[in-house]
Formats: sequence, structure tokens, C-alpha cells
Amino acid sequence: MKDYVIDLRREFHSKPESSLKEFNTSRRIKEELEKIGVEYRECATTGVIATIKGNHPGKTVALRGDMDALSVQELNTVEYKSQVSGMMHACGHDGHTAMLIGAAKVLNELRDEIHGTVKLFFQPAEETAQGAHAMINDGAMEGVDSIFGIHLWADIETGKVSVEEGPRMAGADWFKIEVKGKGGHGSAPQQCVDAVLVSSAIVMNLQSIVSREIHPNDSLVVTVGMLNSGSRFNVIAENGYIEGTTRSFNPELRKQLPEIIGRVVENTAKTYRAQASLDFQFVTAPVINDPKCSAISEKVVEDFLGKEGILKFEKVTGGEDFSHFMELAPGALAFVGCRNEEKNACYPHHNGHFDIDEDALEIGTRLYTQYAIEYLQNS
Repeated sequence: MKDYVIDLRREFHSKPESSLKEFNTSRRIKEELEKIGVEYRECATTGVIATIKGNHPGKTVALRGDMDALSVQELNTVEYKSQVSGMMHACGHDGHTAMLIGAAKVLNELRDEIHGTVKLFFQPAEETAQGAHAMINDGAMEGVDSIFGIHLWADIETGKVSVEEGPRMAGADWFKIEVKGKGGHGSAPQQCVDAVLVSSAIVMNLQSIVSREIHPNDSLVVTVGMLNSGSRFNVIAENGYIEGTTRSFNPELRKQLPEIIGRVVENTAKTYRAQASLDFQFVTAPVINDPKCSAISEKVVEDFLGKEGILKFEKVTGGEDFSHFMELAPGALAFVGCRNEEKNACYPHHNGHFDIDEDALEIGTRLYTQYAIEYLQNS
């Protein structure tokens, strides 16, 4: 299966597609499923749900692989380099899709060993946090008892897998702030309410939330990535615009963030006689691995990589909309190492030089396959 999966991954890598426009990728997935003899249905515009029913009754487990690429110019010179200018698979989704097709092929051949049903989610639009919701709205999670996903991970060496229980990836949310002051001449500040000053004060005060309001044991990031205000050196700005993101692991803390940030924003603006409004949008929930599902995953890893294949890896502040599936059924997300400096697979995700050690594809395919079988046999 290894060469088959590698060939698929390279094909997907050379033809990347953006979120909800994965039409060629979706077509190729369906072609391969038809060759294998696995039933499927379309959903969420470009998404595909395949179903494999075992020859024994039992529960239903879902395996998920995402398939969208990024607006990144590829800087590698490999033979499978992206053929689309300004677009590349810089996060490993090409590998996720290929591994899941490989798992479908193996599982279909092992129907006699399957106690229940396996669903395979080929998910679009992970990078825009739209795909999981869209698949759920199209009924993907109906009847699913457990959900399992893999993310190839560039900070972990090939041959190591991290799938411990508890928080693994952060809830990633978005906020924007609009500031209203009073513009005027730069020489007469007493006649104005300076939106540049107010916006700057808001940015600085937001930083005190983490250091002075949140419990030290709770991880929280509050990042302002955009501040726009003013038009000319001698004009006091009337308006300001701020955008930022929060990253959190504690679901209860996450619920409180709109109130906390809103209070800081409103009262800071009042201090300077200005007005400010907050628009806070929850985007992706934190990924929190279920203890039972993590235990099954670690047993599977140990079965074919030994105890040395299991790595305890710190949770990360990146976001993943896989979390929305996990809100509806217990599950686990595994970080499968794909780093190998000798193969130049040593660049971070979303970098133009990003690539994977393709030996990781065999590990991921086996993990998908054996998790499904183990979960169904032991549930």
C-alpha cells in the first residue's frame, strides 16, 4: 500500500486546490473509491463520505482527512511541485487525503474483521474552518459513535506519534474592534478625540488580560494582528480598526472571552472620551482528546511502532475544525511525525519549503486502519 499512497499524495500535492474549490481532488477521491468498490456520497460542496460496512454488527467509527491547500507559493524543486502558481499543500492535507484513501482500500479488504461500520470523511475547507460545520450540516455525524483524525506534524520526527488525552489544539477565535473618536487638525488635539491613541491604548490593555486576569494554569493567547487608523501626518484620526485572534484550551474560559475583551475595549475607549465596539466570533473549539479513544490509539501505535513510537508532545496553539466533530462524539486527533532533516522535511507548516518525509504516510495509513478495527472490536 505504501507506494500507492505515496503516488496519490504526490498527485494531490502537484494539483492543490483552495477551500471549497477542491473539485479535482474530490473527483479523484471518488474515482479511487469506485475502483476499490467502496460506496460514497457527496456532501458539503466538495466533500465525500465513504462507508464500509463490516460483516459483523457493531458501532460506527468515522475517520477524517482534510484536503484543501493554502495560498502559499511553493519554493521546493521536487518533481511533484505544485503546478498552480501561488497555491500549495503546505500543511500536509495532501498526505491526509492519500492516507485515508489507502485506509479505505485496506479496510474494504478486511470487512470480515470489522464489527460495525467505518465512515471516511474527506473534508473540504479546513483552512477556513468551514468544512467540518458544512459536513455536519449535511448529516455526516449521524449515527457516529467515535471520530478519529490525523495531522502530519512537522515538529515531530518520523516514527513518532503523539495522541495523548486532553487538550491538544487550541480553540481559535477572531475579533474585530471599531473605534470612534473625533477627527481634527494635528495642531489642536484639545478639539479632538484621537482614534490612534485610543486604538493603541486598547491594544496595550488587551495584553494585561493574560498577565493579570487569567489563572496562571490556563493557557491563553490574545494577539492583535491588525491596527489601522489615520490618513495623514497632521490629521488626528477619527476612526480606528483592530483585528485579532484568541487561542485557548479551557472551554469555560473561552466562553468568557467576549465579556472580558468587551469590557476592556469599552472602558479603555471611555477613558479617552471615545467609543468602541467589539465583534467577537467563535471559530473553532479546542481539540480535546477523549481518554478512551487516546488509549486505543496509543495501543495501536505501540502494536506496530513499539513503546518508543509513542511521544508525549506539548499541546499546540494552532486551531483545527476537527474539534466540531468531537463535540458530537468522543474521539482523538493524532500528531503523526513527518520530520526528517536528511530528506529536507524540516520546515514549518505554511512555509513555502514545507514537505513531508513520505515514510510517515505508511504510519498514518496503518493508524487510520487499525484504530477503526480496534475501536469497533472493543466497544
